[in-house]
Amino acid sequence: MGRYCADCGYYCDPDDFSNNQWRKGSGVSRCYSCVDGGGCSRRHCAECGYNKTSDEYSDNQWWKGEGVSRCRECVNTTYSCHECGRMFQSRNNLKMHMQVHRPRNVACPICGDRRFKSGANAVQHVENGGCSQCGGGEYAREQIWKFASKKRAMHRYMTEVPMLTYDGECYDEIPDYPYQCPDCYVQYRNLSQLLQHQDQKHGTRLPMLTNR
Repeated sequence: MGRYCADCGYYCDPDDFSNNQWRKGSGVSRCYSCVDGGGCSRRHCAECGYNKTSDEYSDNQWWKGEGVSRCRECVNTTYSCHECGRMFQSRNNLKMHMQVHRPRNVACPICGDRRFKSGANAVQHVENGGCSQCGGGEYAREQIWKFASKKRAMHRYMTEVPMLTYDGECYDEIPDYPYQCPDCYVQYRNLSQLLQHQDQKHGTRLPMLTNR
């Protein structure tokens, strides 16, 4: 069982510490690289998430920086689509491709047209003015915001929890950036942008199209 280095903050194995540093305890121990003064030559692979040393990366990948570098093992691994057999160089590329195979079973929250592959596509249909029952532009954006405001499960995805009347109507004005990711706190002007972010970055589909 390892521990976090007090200097660089990386989670390191016991072998990455001298005996003297290890005995100092968690929150105090410094890894070999930090004790030597060269800084820690480890980082987390953006693909697999494992904390690996610099020699486990190619020079090109290492210089891309923390949060972007992919280790040699991940770079040399290919991923295949179980639907059509296409090959991809990363899990993220495969994940993006899999959206092609999603069924068109998501309905527009305003007009009810059920022909969309994701909630983001359905909401974009409204926000772009394509909905037959909504005027597009700012009015469409307001309609989507009011629809989401009535969903209690959506409140954690909103920058301001709107005030509702007794009959469930929302009377607050829509903020400039009414939506935010509860995981990384990035704010969005349009709900479709948040839906796409949650789906692609966190693998989460928002509960806005449910009845609760």
